[in-house]
Amino acid sequence: MHSSTPPKNNTRSFSTWHRLLDWAQEHYRYRTFAKDAQIPTRSGLLYLVQRGTIRLNGSAETEPPAYPHQNITPAEFQLQGGDETFLGFVGAGQPFEIVDRSPFTLQAFAHTDNTSIFWMYWHDLENFPSFRREILDSFRYQHQRKLLWLNTLGQRHTIERLLGYLTLLIEEFGEPCKEGYFLPFPLTHAQIASAIGTTRVTVTRLMKELREERKAILIKEDNLICLLSPSQPE
Repeated sequence: MHSSTPPKNNTRSFSTWHRLLDWAQEHYRYRTFAKDAQIPTRSGLLYLVQRGTIRLNGSAETEPPAYPHQNITPAEFQLQGGDETFLGFVGAGQPFEIVDRSPFTLQAFAHTDNTSIFWMYWHDLENFPSFRREILDSFRYQHQRKLLWLNTLGQRHTIERLLGYLTLLIEEFGEPCKEGYFLPFPLTHAQIASAIGTTRVTVTRLMKELREERKAILIKEDNLICLLSPSQPE
C-alpha cells in the first residue's frame, strides 16, 4: 500500500458528529437506504454519508430504450449500465453535492445496504463553524483525488488505466488483509469499464492478466478486489 493512503476519518470529534446527527434527525433530514436505491437529491444541498457507501453516476438526458419483450424499469436500466458513466464513490464521513449541468445529470445510489445520509443547506453550516472548515477541507481533498484520477485516465494503455484506477480506489477505501489491501464492497466489470472508458469484455480480460500474469491483484470472497502488497505472492 502506498504511503499516500489517507487516514480514516478519526479527526472529527464524537461530540460534533453526535450534534450533527441529532440536528439532522430533529429536522427530518436523515434517511437510510437499501443497496442500489437511488438517493433523491437536488442542487444546492450538502449531503453527508453517515454510514455505508454512495455510488455516483453521470448520464446524458436520454430515455431508456423500449424492450418489447422485457419489462425493464429505468432503475434496472441504470444498474445494467445503460448510457451511464460510473464516476466514483463517497464513503462514510465524506460530503458530496449534486450540481445540475444540463444536458448532463448526476445521480447518487446506495452502493451498500443500510447506507445512511443526512443533508443540509450550506447556510446551515453557520451553526457549526469548525465543521464547515472540515467540509471545505474534505472537498479540497476530493478535488486532489480527481486530479489523480484524471492523470490515471490519461494513461495510453488500458491495463495501466485499470491498475491505476483500482489502486486509487483501494488507497481511498481499502481495508487491510493478509495479502495487502482490499476494496470492502463489490465493483462490477461493467462499472469499471464505464469509469476507465473501455468495454466490460476488455476489463474481464485485463483483470485476468492482472491476476495471473502480473500477480498484482486477487479476488477474495464475495468478488472483493484485493491489491497485493509488492512482497506478497498471490
